[in-house]
Amino acid sequence: MITETNAVTFRQNLGEMLNLVQYRHDSVLINKDGKPVAALIDARLFERIRRMQGKFDALSQRIEAGFSGISEADGVAEIEAAIAEDRKEQRKLTPR
Repeated sequence: MITETNAVTFRQNLGEMLNLVQYRHDSVLINKDGKPVAALIDARLFERIRRMQGKFDALSQRIEAGFSGISEADGVAEIEAAIAEDRKEQRKLTPR
């Protein structure tokens, strides 16, 4: 569950907010002037996000290196063609 609160209320109820995250594994979205500015999340979730970010960055670098010799438009066209082909194959495999 995600609880939304403003920064002042968050500061006034920090202990309660920490309990929500630690014991109920909820997340707290902190707003300032009506806009989200931060989130308090469970430490295990944070570690998972950090690992996923690292994997995403590595994959992005591999893709960038693989397409470095072609124009952006050609690269996007290749990616879109691959996606279309995959979706076509998935439709064949999905029973109706």
